[in-house]
Amino acid sequence: MKPPTGVSAGMNDQRRIVIAGGGRAGIRTAERLDDLGHTVTIIESDEDRAAAVADEYVAMVIQGDATRPSILEQANVAEADAVAALTDDAAANLAVCMEANRIAPEVQTLARTATRDEAEYTDIVDAIILPQQEAADTAADLLSGEAVRTVVSGPELNVLEIEVAEDAPFAGRTLADVALPEGALVVSDADRTEVPDGDTRIEAGERYLVAVESAVADEVRLLFRG
Repeated sequence: MKPPTGVSAGMNDQRRIVIAGGGRAGIRTAERLDDLGHTVTIIESDEDRAAAVADEYVAMVIQGDATRPSILEQANVAEADAVAALTDDAAANLAVCMEANRIAPEVQTLARTATRDEAEYTDIVDAIILPQQEAADTAADLLSGEAVRTVVSGPELNVLEIEVAEDAPFAGRTLADVALPEGALVVSDADRTEVPDGDTRIEAGERYLVAVESAVADEVRLLFRG
């Protein structure tokens, strides 16, 4: 994706994000982004659903068709850091991203699509997610510029891609010297070339894949991020 505009990719940087689609994916993504402290606007075409989304109090809600330039302008896309098109209509999602890029060429875009072939959409969007995935965590991480990205999400088990902070408790230590909580496992080294062992050193600034049970996810984030 395009680098965050005017912010560094940290957990305390507030971003302005527009989400097209107030369905399950849109709401869950907005909730996660709101929890992270970002400002979210949701565009929803269905009047009843827009009213229901407004009742959730996680985002400003605009009722309208997000493929229309006037609606995107009402959502102030020109001042947004990112736009996520998460409706059930893949074609409409791509149209939203194309129009958002016309209005704001530097805005990051993410679309919910029907195929995994990212190369097919390179000129239209910065990233895609699929409807069959539990995609809200992935979407929120991509949109917020997080140093922790959810690669695989499930009700009990997640795979996280985590960038190690300079002041993290694990930074500079080998896996043999650290105590991961029960229910967590480092599954790749920084180069993604081998399964790590006790001699693998956790280096600051590098990214690792870590499988975590939901109950210990926050503890693992703290150990790698500080």
